[in-house]
Amino acid sequence: MNKYYISLLTLVLLLTACGQSTQSFEVDGTQPVSDENRVIYQMNVGAFTAEGTFQAAQQGLDRLDTLGVDILWLMPIYPRGATMHSPYASMNFRDVNPDYGTVADLKAFVSRAHELGMKVWLDWVPNHVAVENPWVTSHPEYFTKDDKGQMIHPHGWGDVYELNYQCEGLVNEMNEALKFWVDSCDVDGFRCDYVSSPTIPVSYWQNIIAELKSKSSKRPVEFLSETDITNSENIRIDSCGFDYDYAWDFQGTLAWKFKNSTSADSLKAICERFLAASAKVKNRRMVYLTNHDQNYNDGGHTLKDFYGDNRYALTVLDFTFYGMPLIYQGQEIGDPDTLNYFTDAKVKWDRVDRKMLNTVRTLIALHHQQPSLAAAAAVEFLPTNNASVLAWRRGNVVAVVNLAETDVKVLVDGLDEGDYDQWLNSQTIAIAPACKAVSLASSEPIALEAKGYAVYVKQ
Repeated sequence: MNKYYISLLTLVLLLTACGQSTQSFEVDGTQPVSDENRVIYQMNVGAFTAEGTFQAAQQGLDRLDTLGVDILWLMPIYPRGATMHSPYASMNFRDVNPDYGTVADLKAFVSRAHELGMKVWLDWVPNHVAVENPWVTSHPEYFTKDDKGQMIHPHGWGDVYELNYQCEGLVNEMNEALKFWVDSCDVDGFRCDYVSSPTIPVSYWQNIIAELKSKSSKRPVEFLSETDITNSENIRIDSCGFDYDYAWDFQGTLAWKFKNSTSADSLKAICERFLAASAKVKNRRMVYLTNHDQNYNDGGHTLKDFYGDNRYALTVLDFTFYGMPLIYQGQEIGDPDTLNYFTDAKVKWDRVDRKMLNTVRTLIALHHQQPSLAAAAAVEFLPTNNASVLAWRRGNVVAVVNLAETDVKVLVDGLDEGDYDQWLNSQTIAIAPACKAVSLASSEPIALEAKGYAVYVKQ
């Protein structure tokens, strides 16, 4: 076990009274007060440990439980095609990558996660399979073909062929594979890849989602859609029954506009558009700053590459603003490197940004324990007297972030006067999570360092 694992496990904080507050400040090992306060973690089994196996990853589950992870999304665990060795080019939807272990190893991994109170979602890739997949010769009717009768590479992806959902045999085969993982390994859900594919009918998703949810009524299977349903091109998917979708457009706008931005009004406008769009869809939403696509594709971009010194403040936004926050493996230690998921490049756990780690630990605990941070709880922006400072309130939680490159003292209008617990202080968080009793009022300025942030809970 490396030094990071050991240090995090030994940093579990005991319950600490914070001033005279009736709220307790607890970091590490917290549990969500509701399903609307959960946190999801994306893991590539081959990259998560040096060994790259289910058995090794299982040894790291205690650390993730301490961190406060509620749902584990495992990137594709199937045997891979040889052309590009992509995890999204499956050879067999009812088996696991032999480099990771066996189906029995996966079952043991899921069982241990359940013992710790975590759910496990598999990555489901319904649109295509590897060009080497045995179906290519045994079941050519499973594939879509062009006007010359040739199998199609969707989006020009040369290592995969597109599946044909007009073929009843293919539909049955895919559905049985989904049921296999629920029945054989007790998995709790699926992150579904490329749901916006125009060749997968809405009716397919409606039928299989309804069937699997009714099949497991005591522990309903959950579904995450890899698409932004608020996008006009994808609104048809809103009727499918997915529990969550990606806040894709929100992340994309932040990633390319807020590396060096100092404009609170611009950030507020992006947030308001996101809230307005989200109010029009049925499902809940997963919010994120990075994942395997953002981290590696298009040349590779870490949090620092995307967001610069705003990455800490935007992490605060991600956990306190709206939706279920995602942590991509290594993001909790500052996202130190890009990870080639075709080769299962390993997370560099020894490169820890303590400021980010302690910020994330505190934010998970806050997200878990404050009912007002439930996924879709109301957001109220609070006016400030500084164009670089954005403040918002959700019930008893107030967050303030400074996008400026200079220290500021800012007045926050509409702030309820009274006693608060300061859960997060960017000036001290690199040392350790800590809580401080403070008094706040609209007439009293709040001091924030350059690119700084603070989060308060009203007593």
